[in-house]
Amino acid sequence: MTRDWRLFGLGWALILAGSLLAHLIQTSGDIRIQDLRFTGTNGRTLSAYLYIPPNATAATPAPGILAVHGYINSREVQSGFAIEFARRGYVVLALDQAGHGYSDAPAFAAGYGGPAALQYLRSLDIVDKDNIGLEGHSMGGWTILAAAAAHPEDYRAMVLEGSSVGGGRSTPGTPQWPRNVAVVFSQFDEFAASMWQVPRGSEVGNSANLQALFGTSTAVETGRLYGDIAAGTARVLHSPPVTHPGDHISHAAIGHALDWFGQTLEGGTPRQASDQIWFWKEIGTLTALIGFVVLLCGSFAVLLNCAPFATLRALPAQAGCSARDKRWWLLATLSAAIPVLTYYPFMRWGGQLLGTSALLPQGISNQVAFWGVMNGLILTGLGLAFRAAPEGSPASRLPPLVSTALLVLATTGIGYASLLLADFLFQIDFRFWFVGFKLLNLIQFQIMLAYLLPFTLFFALALRGLHAGLSVAGDSAARQYAGNLFALMGGFLAFMLLQYGSLFLTGFLLTPAEALNTIVMMQFVPLLTMVAVLSTFTWRRTGSWLPGALLNGLVVSWYVVAGQATQFAVN
Repeated sequence: MTRDWRLFGLGWALILAGSLLAHLIQTSGDIRIQDLRFTGTNGRTLSAYLYIPPNATAATPAPGILAVHGYINSREVQSGFAIEFARRGYVVLALDQAGHGYSDAPAFAAGYGGPAALQYLRSLDIVDKDNIGLEGHSMGGWTILAAAAAHPEDYRAMVLEGSSVGGGRSTPGTPQWPRNVAVVFSQFDEFAASMWQVPRGSEVGNSANLQALFGTSTAVETGRLYGDIAAGTARVLHSPPVTHPGDHISHAAIGHALDWFGQTLEGGTPRQASDQIWFWKEIGTLTALIGFVVLLCGSFAVLLNCAPFATLRALPAQAGCSARDKRWWLLATLSAAIPVLTYYPFMRWGGQLLGTSALLPQGISNQVAFWGVMNGLILTGLGLAFRAAPEGSPASRLPPLVSTALLVLATTGIGYASLLLADFLFQIDFRFWFVGFKLLNLIQFQIMLAYLLPFTLFFALALRGLHAGLSVAGDSAARQYAGNLFALMGGFLAFMLLQYGSLFLTGFLLTPAEALNTIVMMQFVPLLTMVAVLSTFTWRRTGSWLPGALLNGLVVSWYVVAGQATQFAVN
């Protein structure tokens, strides 16, 4: 009992410490952050964070920057850029693109929300309308290009981070348009072929599209200033040694943006580009994210000791295996490998079969749900073939469903309450990089209910096989956690190491045509690590796979829906 309360308290302590650190970093130097909603095109609501440095007042307007994230991200992913821009005296509007975060769907509509966001930024009396910059990562680059095309006189400079002009996504670039452009395209960017039509990111200088933008017929040189800032025709190319998503956590990529706006905008607070503190905010929200998982475990354990849930407590379940013999290694290896081997085809087929609709309005969520259900069925078939723990044994038993569901809801409710408090008190969510837990708005909650069934079905099938079929008699807690981690996420971890090992050694992914799905797969490693921890923890205390299946189904559905783009407007 005391141990459970300590775990519960540790979760809260990590959340508090991480949230406070993140808040202190993002408000360093008396920066204020406002959580905004404003009206965009066709009456659709757009969401953003507004970072206000102390030098920005109606009497002394400051330069402004519109900062925009990429596809299936949100405004929080731009925090590294936003924090450093604000520390240099710029008012920053960090936008949720249309259909992302808390901005109304559909995604891709009305210039991704960019033109309306630029006009909103210009409407603020604390912003110097003659000194406005635009910065966008990936699809966020197309968002700011849409803003520049719609309002060509309303900005002074832009930074395209891992993004491109033309290609049917924006007006083609010329030596005169857009104004004063810095292209920051990383050496190991996964989208070199689709963005700039070159084989590798390190060869972006050879892109005919980029050369047309720079007004040259020869390879564009990195670091060289082309054109003239005063005339609005300046161009520069930078190529930091990171990946496409790595731009968000790269001191070099952020530093290039800081340098460019320092050269092209007037009125900021001079600081060296190397003077960056944003990474401590990432450490803070990562600490809070770890605390969130610890809190879920502690909450489950504390609640399990309460009288209403006493019937769910059980002695350790009967193990599915007597030892880690050849059968165990074969089944564990198949459990780890099959979800990886089926990932790309099932993601592709899920997109083709399900599309998007009012019921299932998120394209990536549909693909992942299809992958999950299909793999759950495959793993169930394997469990039956290998004769997992027999029906009726403790390892396969079903506790009372209503009590289990109430326990899971209460546990998740405590976790959600911790995020509500972190958002209210510190204006943060629980995340590292682009892996984060966000609060749900009402529409996202409704969408989550549609995805709850397929994700819970996947975990019910997969975790029954995991605990009833792969648990080993006499294992210590450490060996149980390690074995389950291997079975659930070991295959993805190994494959990602191979993928990015190939990218860093050769400049190419093993699957160059699957760049987007590869980046989506990156999230599976931390997410399935959390699933393994939660499912093993709950199984050890109840002797059943069901609580872990329900808990992970609910938490993962929340995570996926809150972090994805919504392509179909839901009213």
